[in-house]
Amino acid sequence: MATRVLVPRLGEGVDELTVVKWLISEGSPVNELDPLLEVETDKVVTEIPSPASGVVLKILVPENTTARVGDVMAWIGQAEEKIPVINEPTPGGELKGEHQLQVDLPKIKEASTGVGRDPGFLSPVVRKIASENKVDLASVSGTGLNGRITKQDILSFLENRVMNRDGGMDSSRTGGTVHPLTTIRRQIAERMLQSRDASAHVLTVMEVDMSRVVAHRLSNKASFAAEGINLTYTPYFIAAIASGLKAFPLVNSSWTEEGILVHPEINVGMATSLGEEGLIVPVLRRADELSLLGIARAVNNLAERARTKKLHPEEVKGGTFTLTNHGVSGSLFAMPIINQPQVGILGVGVIQKRPVVVGDLSGKDAVAILPMVYLSFVFDHRILDGASADDFLAKVKETLERWNE
Repeated sequence: MATRVLVPRLGEGVDELTVVKWLISEGSPVNELDPLLEVETDKVVTEIPSPASGVVLKILVPENTTARVGDVMAWIGQAEEKIPVINEPTPGGELKGEHQLQVDLPKIKEASTGVGRDPGFLSPVVRKIASENKVDLASVSGTGLNGRITKQDILSFLENRVMNRDGGMDSSRTGGTVHPLTTIRRQIAERMLQSRDASAHVLTVMEVDMSRVVAHRLSNKASFAAEGINLTYTPYFIAAIASGLKAFPLVNSSWTEEGILVHPEINVGMATSLGEEGLIVPVLRRADELSLLGIARAVNNLAERARTKKLHPEEVKGGTFTLTNHGVSGSLFAMPIINQPQVGILGVGVIQKRPVVVGDLSGKDAVAILPMVYLSFVFDHRILDGASADDFLAKVKETLERWNE
């Protein structure tokens, strides 16, 4: 008897995902637990194994299509085996009216054309986006199963609405090339715009002497490498952030309508570049409870699995503060966008040697060549004032400048 391939629940609160790529094509054999397809949720790409051995009889959810937990994505069985027709898929993935006939691929776009139709079942995410942007869902074309409106559908609708309002750009007229938007790029765009509108962004910048950190790293790289760990500067910044958050808990909080929610754990997210695909922010939990070695080990592990698309959905959730290292490309300082619903984000510029005026106890000034870095702290002015934000940043600065004292 044929086996259904269902959309799994990949984490708490994850109700839908996007099929990125089918690794086994329709009509091809597959073994149980072999990688069957890649799916994406919260910018995490995960491989889904085959639930059974056999032949992929039918793929119901095409690539770049969103499906809800419990939906049937494909059927696996024996060659020439007949499988049930899905007449009416329900929100939980249950089937109605099954009977032994060869399955037909559901009509995806035809069922969703025409203004004024009933949009049918909608996920909470789609309803939320529609409500926030005052979208008449009857005007949105759905590409999900049986014409269901997916998150990607409504984001595309909003993008087209903005283009039409602003006059847009005709690629045929300009001679340009249109690069299709990936799911990750759409999510980044959505979240950046939401963050800009949600928080009162303010930037404060301090300069830090990294002499002690540079010296400590040089003297410990070999011992860390013996443990299989590449000691970068990121663990030092995360440790300093954790020190600052412990000293000033208000920075480790979120805005709610009921009041300011101070988080009991210090969970630092680190923005990790995926190249042209965008970026992702894996979270290092309870950073304040880890040694430098422990932080470095976690940083290596998370960064490697982020780049090889092996993170789990829960590993990009629950962050209470974010670090982004824009200095890897030579940037001195920047104004990052806050990762909602956090209070702030710390941007780290490039570490470079510069002439700096220094003084001794006698009051004599001198010029020294020191490794310096700019720290850019963007904070939500609804929660933090300038003084409290600078107090936090000064603690981070102090921790780095007095490292190993």
